[in-house]
Amino acid sequence: LRQRLHAAAVALGQAAGYVGPGTAEFLVEGDAFYFLEMNTRLQVEHPVTELVSGMDLAKLQLRVAFGDPLPSAPPEPRGHAIEARVYAEDPFAGFLPSTGTIRRLDLPQGPGIRNDVGVQLGDEVSITFDPLLAKLIVWGADRDEALVRLRDAVRRYCLLGVTTNLEFLARVASEADFAAGN
Repeated sequence: LRQRLHAAAVALGQAAGYVGPGTAEFLVEGDAFYFLEMNTRLQVEHPVTELVSGMDLAKLQLRVAFGDPLPSAPPEPRGHAIEARVYAEDPFAGFLPSTGTIRRLDLPQGPGIRNDVGVQLGDEVSITFDPLLAKLIVWGADRDEALVRLRDAVRRYCLLGVTTNLEFLARVASEADFAAGN
């Protein structure tokens, strides 16, 4: 399935005459897949691809812009990565955005943990902008190891001063259906 998805994405880019890194999105149902959209930019999920491919996609995008070719084939995927988005929102009030001043920000650290953060201590969070505060990305040799790291990292994440979805993320990460990939 992965090989067929890759071939379809490459064929789509070639048909459009596109030469840079981008994202082809598909909906998958069993062994069938359906084209959704193509983006000629990095998506918010790009750290997952970076962790399983070992590639720096932003650097690759800049190199292509300066005339370097794309690699002829993608690297073999290694391990498993999961991204959890930390939002200033209240999942228990219909996911309504929340506001406030960030009073404490302790990010989990350790092997296989990446934090892409757009805020810092003392920042004022308003409803003027997207409520995405940070992305927590974990990597493991397999899905089970990545899940253990996700659960641990979400538990150790501390962001005070604004309501977040961290408790919701912890609940999702602990669900049996999520662990099973269902």
